[in-house]
Amino acid sequence: MTNIPQTGQPAPEFSLPDQNEKLVTLTDLNQWIVLYFYPKDDTPGCTTEAKDFTDLATEFTALGAKIMGVSPDSSKSHCKFIDKHKLSITLLSDPEHQLIETYGAWRLKKFMGKEYMGVARSTFLISPNNIIAYSWPNVKTKGHAQAVLTKLQELAAK
Repeated sequence: MTNIPQTGQPAPEFSLPDQNEKLVTLTDLNQWIVLYFYPKDDTPGCTTEAKDFTDLATEFTALGAKIMGVSPDSSKSHCKFIDKHKLSITLLSDPEHQLIETYGAWRLKKFMGKEYMGVARSTFLISPNNIIAYSWPNVKTKGHAQAVLTKLQELAAK
């Protein structure tokens, strides 16, 4: 069973390149982070999720939150994905699955009767003091970005 960080636990540290190959490190951020894991750039579900987060980016920013998607794709692939869909979010590249595994998002999946290891769509809301404030271990894309925003509004108001 994969070890998924739980609410109230310290968020596992990370340092990964973004779409511009600039290193992004959790401890340098000191703000709310929406860290979401997705399987692949420019696939239907992943595109929907990224566009939904982009559509709500202004509301997230107003609450002091930064949205970051993580997939095994390269920074170059992320750039193409961002340009093609006019995304305004940060995408981190994790080709070795280090962060994906640390957050328990590298899991056994089933598709058309076949089992394989892959990225399970999941999201973590990390507080400015780097604590897991909330997690969604099994995400369905429809309405997810709004659900994350609603939870952040609730937690940021405390």
